[in-house]
Amino acid sequence: MGIFETMRVSLSGLTAQRLRMDVISSNIANVETTRSPQGGPYLRRQVVFQAESAPSVTLLSNQLGGQPTTPSAARGVAVVGIRADPGAVRAVYDPEHPDADENGMVRYPDIDVVTELADLLAATRAYEANVTVLNAIKSMAMRALSIGRA
Repeated sequence: MGIFETMRVSLSGLTAQRLRMDVISSNIANVETTRSPQGGPYLRRQVVFQAESAPSVTLLSNQLGGQPTTPSAARGVAVVGIRADPGAVRAVYDPEHPDADENGMVRYPDIDVVTELADLLAATRAYEANVTVLNAIKSMAMRALSIGRA
């Protein structure tokens, strides 16, 4: 894997983890939201990732009669969507609440803040790991340039 491919993989990881952190923050911020623009309580959301696979194309070296080369299996990570969990709702008896139904039940998001914070920590660590990789790539590129100057 070349230097630019490695950078691309790390950058896709940075982008994906940043979106994941944003979605988790939204879940935490809306833990008590009983009324959303879609109607009903806020629904917990999760980011869905998918590995970006190498394109299945005939490589130039094969066309020129060279040895077949195999592209790397993964090219990074892609966000394929943000999924809302329609079953993540809990009912609480509170007849005084303005969103209570005729039985006095209020539908709240079923969001566990501890789970969200653990997910946020994991996303932060993954983000930091990708930053570390990018810094290492930058350092190696700078060393390679300094060798060429000598």
